[in-house]
Amino acid sequence: MATKRTAKEILTAYNGPKLRIMEVCGTHTHEIFRQGVRKLLPENIELISGPGCPVCVTPVGFIDEAIYLALEKNVTVCTFGDLVRVPGTQSSLAGARAQGAKVQVVYSPLDAVTYAKEHPEQQVVFLSVGFETTTPASCLAVEQAKEQGLENFSLLTANKTMPSAYHALKDSVDVYLYPGHVNAITGTALVESLVEEGISGVVTGFTAKELMTALAVAVVKAQEGKPFFVNCYPRVVTHEGSPEAQKLVTRFMEPCDTEWRGLGVIPQSGMRLREEFSAFDARKKFDIPPITGRANPACRCGEVLQGKCKSTDCPLFGTVCTPLHPVGACMVSNEGACSAYYQYGM
Repeated sequence: MATKRTAKEILTAYNGPKLRIMEVCGTHTHEIFRQGVRKLLPENIELISGPGCPVCVTPVGFIDEAIYLALEKNVTVCTFGDLVRVPGTQSSLAGARAQGAKVQVVYSPLDAVTYAKEHPEQQVVFLSVGFETTTPASCLAVEQAKEQGLENFSLLTANKTMPSAYHALKDSVDVYLYPGHVNAITGTALVESLVEEGISGVVTGFTAKELMTALAVAVVKAQEGKPFFVNCYPRVVTHEGSPEAQKLVTRFMEPCDTEWRGLGVIPQSGMRLREEFSAFDARKKFDIPPITGRANPACRCGEVLQGKCKSTDCPLFGTVCTPLHPVGACMVSNEGACSAYYQYGM
């Protein structure tokens, strides 16, 4: 009878060829560091931090657009806290606020709707960023604003969908650790179909046990020599996902080309409001001109998001760029790879 091995035993015993595993989700990156998982792995298992941090992949130009609205159009920008300190081309929203711009930190898009209702004299724009997990809430906010007849609420969208990123990075990765919360919304049908294109992955949760199990499964399946998909988070993630959330997004939004920090423009990887909801589209409502942002050329955040280098390879890391004085978005966000390396891996 075969002896049942633990996940730790499977991982530490691996002596095959180099295996590149990308943890797409920023929360996975932080938990892997916090739980000390990296220290248990042999050198031939390489963990790569991917583009699963919504603040990190939001391009510089989006921050510039938000600053334009705040300073030139005198709107009140409602945003999640992390975005306030993300550098734009010349400044950040924090810098704009110091110049007199109205920047309001909220915890959800619905908070921004409430703020707009309570301040009818102000035009309120919510900065809608994130992946499939957070997009439904932005759609719900538009639905509520429309039902309440609010003419002073709109979205500046930078919503993205993950599958296009999986395609863009597939040559740099052997196995993906898929984010559990994204797949709880989308279901596993789509990532299952990626197996036919040679893309392998494992859906996992966020505890140490769940992460170790998923990594062990990835190692075992990779040695079989063929593409695979395994759902290691079945208590939360199902094949069909959340049909209600999917229908809500389809009703209000449609795919579009969009820019990812470090990855450039990926066709049909973004989400924008449909034409029938253009009254809530800040770009159209305020006639925002084309804005192309320019990142600090010394910052290697874009390469970190592609898995081309580690955060510690950046010459700014830990010296010029720290959580208190971030140069790049990957150091700002609580889900960013540079933030994780600084807190746990330095």
